Amino acid sequence: MDLPGLAVILQAALSPNPDERKAAEHSLDQFQFTPQHLVRLLQIIVDNNCDMAVRQVASIHFKNFIAKYWTPIDPNEQQKILPTDKNLVRENILPFVAQVPLLLRVQLGECLKTIIHADYPEQWPALLDWVKLSLQCQQVYGALFVLRILARKYEFKSEEERIPVSRIVEETFPCLLNIFSGLVQIVNPSLEVADLIKLICKIFWSSIYLEIPKQLLDQTVFDGWMALFLNVLERPVPLEGQPMDPELRKSWGWWKVKKWTVHILNRLYTRFGDLKLRNPENRAFALIFQKNYAGKILECHLNLLNAIRVGGYLPDRVTNLILQYLSSSITKNSMYNLLQPQLGVLLFEIVFPLMCFNDNDQKLWDEDPHEYVRKGYDIIEDLYSPRTAAMDFVSELVRKRGKENLQKFIQFIVEIFQRYDEVPVEYKPYRQKDGALLAVGALCDKLKQTEPYKSELERMLVQHVFPEFNSPVGHLRAKAAWVAGQYAHISFSDPNNFCSALHCVVSGLRDLELPVRVDSVFALRSFVEACRDLNEIRPILPQLLDEIFKLMNEVENEDLVFTLETIVDKFGEEMAPYALGLCQNLAAAFWRCMNTAENDDEADDPGALAAVGCLRAISTILESVSRLPHLFVQIELTLLPIMRRMLTTDGQEVFEEVLEIVSYMTFFSPTISLDMWSLWPLMAEALADWAIDFFPNILVPLDNYISRGTAHFLACKELDYQQSLWNMISTIMADKNLEDNDIEPAPKLVQVVFQNCRGQVDHWTEPYLRITVDRLRRTEKSRLKCLLMEVIADALYYNASLTLGILHKLGVATEVFNLWFQLLQQVRKSGLMANFKREHDKKVCCLGLTSLLGLPADQLPGEALGRVFKANLDLLVAYKDQVAEAATEEDADADDDMNGFQTDDDDDDEGDGFDKEMGDDEDGDEADSLRLQKLAAQARALHANDDDDDYDTDDDFSDDEELQSLIDDVDPFVFFVDTVKVMQASDPLRFQNLTQTLDFHYQARANGVAQHAEQRRAEIEKEKLEKASAAGAFT
Repeated sequence: MDLPGLAVILQAALSPNPDERKAAEHSLDQFQFTPQHLVRLLQIIVDNNCDMAVRQVASIHFKNFIAKYWTPIDPNEQQKILPTDKNLVRENILPFVAQVPLLLRVQLGECLKTIIHADYPEQWPALLDWVKLSLQCQQVYGALFVLRILARKYEFKSEEERIPVSRIVEETFPCLLNIFSGLVQIVNPSLEVADLIKLICKIFWSSIYLEIPKQLLDQTVFDGWMALFLNVLERPVPLEGQPMDPELRKSWGWWKVKKWTVHILNRLYTRFGDLKLRNPENRAFALIFQKNYAGKILECHLNLLNAIRVGGYLPDRVTNLILQYLSSSITKNSMYNLLQPQLGVLLFEIVFPLMCFNDNDQKLWDEDPHEYVRKGYDIIEDLYSPRTAAMDFVSELVRKRGKENLQKFIQFIVEIFQRYDEVPVEYKPYRQKDGALLAVGALCDKLKQTEPYKSELERMLVQHVFPEFNSPVGHLRAKAAWVAGQYAHISFSDPNNFCSALHCVVSGLRDLELPVRVDSVFALRSFVEACRDLNEIRPILPQLLDEIFKLMNEVENEDLVFTLETIVDKFGEEMAPYALGLCQNLAAAFWRCMNTAENDDEADDPGALAAVGCLRAISTILESVSRLPHLFVQIELTLLPIMRRMLTTDGQEVFEEVLEIVSYMTFFSPTISLDMWSLWPLMAEALADWAIDFFPNILVPLDNYISRGTAHFLACKELDYQQSLWNMISTIMADKNLEDNDIEPAPKLVQVVFQNCRGQVDHWTEPYLRITVDRLRRTEKSRLKCLLMEVIADALYYNASLTLGILHKLGVATEVFNLWFQLLQQVRKSGLMANFKREHDKKVCCLGLTSLLGLPADQLPGEALGRVFKANLDLLVAYKDQVAEAATEEDADADDDMNGFQTDDDDDDEGDGFDKEMGDDEDGDEADSLRLQKLAAQARALHANDDDDDYDTDDDFSDDEELQSLIDDVDPFVFFVDTVKVMQASDPLRFQNLTQTLDFHYQARANGVAQHAEQRRAEIEKEKLEKASAAGAFT
């Protein structure tokens, strides 16, 4: 298509007539891959005679096409843009960057970013030469614009990937330094000068962010740059031309220059201000930086901050960055000595006023309370907030230099409290009181552990904090709730003070002002955690839940959900009457949060965070009512839409949380409904497509489906679940690109099938054994080898004759058993087994090996029989010892718990009530410490010199507590003895030959196992009678 024709189509794309617009877009789609289409779009973009709207449409199409097709996602995919067209674009785009209007420059900048990231330096080596030549020929803006994009490509790259940065710096920085020097010497500089300096600063920032290029470590070169940065830092920002609007003012060019200069100097201070550097070769340079520049920067920063004291203007971000610099200086003696003479003015006339409620806060509180709440709880806002930086400065000061500063600062706060109390209502310094309360809350950790303040906290709260619950000023009511929450865990000498504060916080949930309600819910969480007598909360629990849900309807805040989780966790099964209502409200809140998140591209959107919180709270509720299965039937209808939608690609951000809910629903419901079964294919599809990282999470509900819905799993033909499971497992186990760790859930699922479907999946035995052996042959990690071997053990327990026949048919029987016995015989230097470490692992192997003993002589000859029999005895003894050791440790834990409970009457402990209930006293801590030391010693002994052990260390001492299967009811000792008795009865000669081959050691082991089996048989019978008796008592 020629240029005029393309311009006509672009013009039609702007038509108010939807049909014309659609036809134009269709034409653009048709011609987008024709040769020189991109070049013609660029020609229209840079044509000053063309209509601006048409140029803009062209720029958007140009940008989108380059973003999508310049570099194919799949390297094997055919290139959609001809190499000749790419060359023409690269050759022609650069000169026009500076010439087109800002609206179009932004689009071309995005295109350049895509092209540079893909092509430099390999396909576009001439780019740097163009930049250097343009800088020398005074085509400065375009060159700086492109160089900024180029430098930014390497800003976060690793050391190996940053190699091109050295040449970029070497070729361009001498020119940049000369240009920068000329710009700072201009008298009465224009805003265009500010734009150029800002670009130079950004280029410098990107080049030094992760590593200082070696050229800049040259002292003369570095001094040249530092002289210019300090010049910019010291120079007052021009008054003329500053916008009056606060939002425009902070983005004004000269303030941007100031911000980037402070940014750079802070970064350099981070790298060179501390002499304890990781790379000693820079130590000499760091000494020079510390001596020549660190103090000078501090002085300039303090001068800038002085504007706040005299009522001048300083952008929030600049204030925040300067306070970060000052906070970093506190720990360094030389810097603190420079800071100390001005510390009084800094602390009381600059930093503290920043902590106080101000005009902007009041305006936002009145005009947009939702935004006030969002900013108050937004972590990202904290990164830029002067108030947060001021709080951090005070906290760092009293933490690192508390001896000379804490008393002075607290005395200052006390004076504000006293002045506030003394003056009439109309003259009360409400905003200063707000700042003082913020300071007290921010310093809670320090004050709670420092005398004499620690002893006075309760009195301080009663006198100066709790009265503000009834303040006529909303922000003080909110701050009182927040501070009360910070100190809810202290030990109150008068329990009435705790109860009074709790009821005030609860009243705050009904406050007319939204921020007060939110801060009250936040504080409530701490009070619920600290509450020793739940009867204080129990009577008002329904009202509390109502108020929290009303608030969740108004704001999306994960802290609200945290409070709800805390209440559910604290009250446990008492939440049963509210469980359905809670889940309904949380589901509604979840959908609202997701809608907000979908409409907001921000990754850290509070709606997305709150959505995750809602799902976590639902899981907490399900866990709290897990012993009440009938509730799950009622709750299922509410949660199904969430599960169905979020198990697709729409739910990737919350996939783990949703899988946890599915796990609860499939495990605790009386039966698994058909609606719940409809989720299986969604998980299978996700696993095949994108969710391999979530395989361990998917394992849990799939296990539940097979073990709790075995009949449906086996019988259903509308959706063949057996085939679906095979497709999943076979694909993953055969994938050579997957690491051993990634496929671990696959053999576990095969085990679930063999354990739960005995006698009903004969036709799947060979396929599963085939892929198991195939993977076993190329598995490196012993952990996965053991899991795969347990599949074979489970198959033998499922049907020993069938399994052994298949292994012989595949020609792998000898190979498999040799490996199995080899794994069983490997021991650590401590003498413990190196493999099959958990009780469950040993039991599965016992059942598999014992099943072999039941085979006739023609399937298991004498030599093999003896080998299996001995391995079985060794394994059973190891299993018995491990079970006994676990029982001993459990008894020891119970004894320690009892020791803790005996200290409940000791009220002097400063810990919270919840900790006290759990026996968290000094004696208990000591006992815990001794036990931990003992376990640590055991761990060291177990792992000494076992460098080849790649098993998870967690498995050394713990079993899968949640692992449940049909083999739980099978006692391996009883099973072994019963199997041997059958062999003895059916083939006495064979049994006699076996026992005669046993040496004294194995005969003793066999007798010991036989005795233990009878003991276990008696214990099992006793347990059955006790259960039957208990069941009868309730009927």
